[in-house]
Amino acid sequence: MRRVAVIAVPPVTTFDLSIPELVLGATTVDGRAGYAVRVCTAEPGPVASSGSFQVTVPYGLEIVADSDTVIVTGTGARDDVDPRVLEVLRSAADAGRRVASICTGAFVLAEAGLLDGRGATTFWARSEEFRRRFPSVDLRPDVLYVEDGGILTSAGLSAGIDLCLHLVRSDYGAATANTVARLVVAAPVRPGGQAQFIASPLPPETGTSLAGTRAWALERLREPLTRAALAAHARTSVRTLTRRFLAETGLSPLQWLLHQRVELARELLESTDLPMDQVAHLSGLVTTDSLRRHVSRRTGLTPSAYRAAFTRRRAGG
Repeated sequence: MRRVAVIAVPPVTTFDLSIPELVLGATTVDGRAGYAVRVCTAEPGPVASSGSFQVTVPYGLEIVADSDTVIVTGTGARDDVDPRVLEVLRSAADAGRRVASICTGAFVLAEAGLLDGRGATTFWARSEEFRRRFPSVDLRPDVLYVEDGGILTSAGLSAGIDLCLHLVRSDYGAATANTVARLVVAAPVRPGGQAQFIASPLPPETGTSLAGTRAWALERLREPLTRAALAAHARTSVRTLTRRFLAETGLSPLQWLLHQRVELARELLESTDLPMDQVAHLSGLVTTDSLRRHVSRRTGLTPSAYRAAFTRRRAGG
């Protein structure tokens, strides 16, 4: 079981504060909880929120010392953060622990100096303020989350769900992460690049009018789906389908299909011992050459190397 400390910096954004518990707390591996999630703060007890109520936080910052991952959630305190919080974050990073933020929690990481020279993101509405205050950070306001080494940051609010699903995938693989995504009624997991790269995941989905068609397509990725087939299912024209797909997902229909097929191939490589030609067929990438080309482009690894790397990671716990 991996231990996660969630730091509440008052006034807390309560939606953000709930995300790690909801997503990571829903993770089970072989029937056992995948994470132990605890919320802490500099002064345990009632903590002010950005809304009209308080939340009670039982733990102090001392729990960070024995945690594998530390997450700072959104806060209205974008300056003058408690020095104890900053110090415990620096100590966690120095100890090699994974440190993450959701929404405006990135301001806290930046104030602690953890984002200097790194790529990062935050809530888009605060991006200009962030850029002015922290010019040494490579701010990327147009992505869901960024991973740069052992430091991760997410955009606002529901992008924290994508970040936490990415953590599940990194720790336990695509199959587990996709199961959790279904449990929390979230979009299929949308990870970025490998750990050595800045992650540039899909833009957030902003509409649901084609949600049924996307779900239908996800069940048929091995089939030779075309824009015409998608349009027929959605009962619209190809032109309208393309326009709505782009508006809702940030991608054209065929780009979206390719992304999902590569993600399915990665899941099959991680969780099965199927031969490469079967992985290519079941994922809809058709040929082993296509499988090799697209997996290498997405991950920087050949399919065989990707499978071997994940197997070593899984065996190492």
